[in-house]
Amino acid sequence: MAVLDPIKPTILATRVIPNVDRGFAARLGLRDDQRSLALVTCDIDDCLYVSLDEATKMAEVEVVYAKSFYAGSAHASGPLSGEIIGILAAPNPAEARSGLAACVGYAQEKAWFEAADDAGDLAFFAHPISRTGTYLSKEAGIGVGTPMAYLIAPPLEATYALDLALKMAEVEMVVWFEPPSETNFSGGFLTGDQSAVVAACNAFRAGVLEIAAHPLEA
Repeated sequence: MAVLDPIKPTILATRVIPNVDRGFAARLGLRDDQRSLALVTCDIDDCLYVSLDEATKMAEVEVVYAKSFYAGSAHASGPLSGEIIGILAAPNPAEARSGLAACVGYAQEKAWFEAADDAGDLAFFAHPISRTGTYLSKEAGIGVGTPMAYLIAPPLEATYALDLALKMAEVEMVVWFEPPSETNFSGGFLTGDQSAVVAACNAFRAGVLEIAAHPLEA
């Protein structure tokens, strides 16, 4: 592995429930028209969060549950648990499968971490989203279709690089994930126009790489 090589997520398990039990549906807060569920686990949480959001743009689905597991995939409860579970609700099995396929495809093809060192031990996520779906829009408190930079790194790296991104691009921080998160990372959501979001991702990347190369400031 080399610096900036992709660190790709692995989708560990998927299932579609065609007609969810209505008592269980009530526990999940589903509407009467949400009859089917798609379930997915993954070994990298942030990759799945953006992929679940992508699903909401590609199918008639809504993210009704998405949670990271404490301490990350290295301490998962089982071999198929990974770092996160996501649940999509849909009106029927066909839409649930379409949403699941969109989610899995995006995770495998586009939603990747990057290595900040040759060993791949220091990983970060600087992912530009051209337009948010319903899930991330709700999480960020922004309008659907807003450009957004999804930025994640270890705590010190994220703090330094977020400040750099905010200074180098015309963006606003709408969410800050203060350290530590469930998986002991940190980061934030930054919004602006598409070019500003890309610039913020590039600045964040540069900040993380700077620290990886020279951890102790002279």
